[in-house]
Amino acid sequence: MFPRPRAVIAPGAVHVPSWLSEERQRELVAACRGWARGPVPIRHTVLPSGGVMSVQTVCVGWHWQPYAYTRTAGDVNGARVAEFPDWLVELGREALAEAYGDPAAGAAYTPDTALINFYEGGAKMGMHQDKDEKSGAPVVSLSIGDRCVFRFGNTESRGRPYTDVELSSGDLFVFGGPSRFAFHGVPKVYPDTADPATGLRGGRLNITLRETGLA
Repeated sequence: MFPRPRAVIAPGAVHVPSWLSEERQRELVAACRGWARGPVPIRHTVLPSGGVMSVQTVCVGWHWQPYAYTRTAGDVNGARVAEFPDWLVELGREALAEAYGDPAAGAAYTPDTALINFYEGGAKMGMHQDKDEKSGAPVVSLSIGDRCVFRFGNTESRGRPYTDVELSSGDLFVFGGPSRFAFHGVPKVYPDTADPATGLRGGRLNITLRETGLA
């Protein structure tokens, strides 16, 4: 009901509320449903410690497993992951240009992988760094579905200082530059807060676009 202004959370970290239109959200939900079916299906990632992540993850372009990227999913079914589509590259460029107000920065961005996390039933994400990529290019994060608390921290530790940002369906969050390796997580998702017009019947989708720097 009230406008939410864009905000610079930290140097290089920008929150742009309501960036995705309802139509674009529906398109992304449909695409994610297709990727969730395979060739490498969505799954709960098993960590080296034996723990199991509460979120479900599916990958596009490159397959991520702790803590490396591969083209095939040896920890799931051995299949090659879905190709990263050109339209998703263009979406990442548009997002980066919008967040930083710099068309040149957007044009230079070529994401080649997407990690898609689905939160439902109390799923959370602990504080972590996205540091398995060889590239230091920004991470583009898109939210669809239920609202959540996104905790954006510092580059030194999982603890304070950090800033809690409420992300709603359609929001864009970009972090790069000095904030590229900041710890971040999702301590809480608010169930049943999504607009069904997005095509998501419950839960939260988070799509993160990245440059791996791999050949």
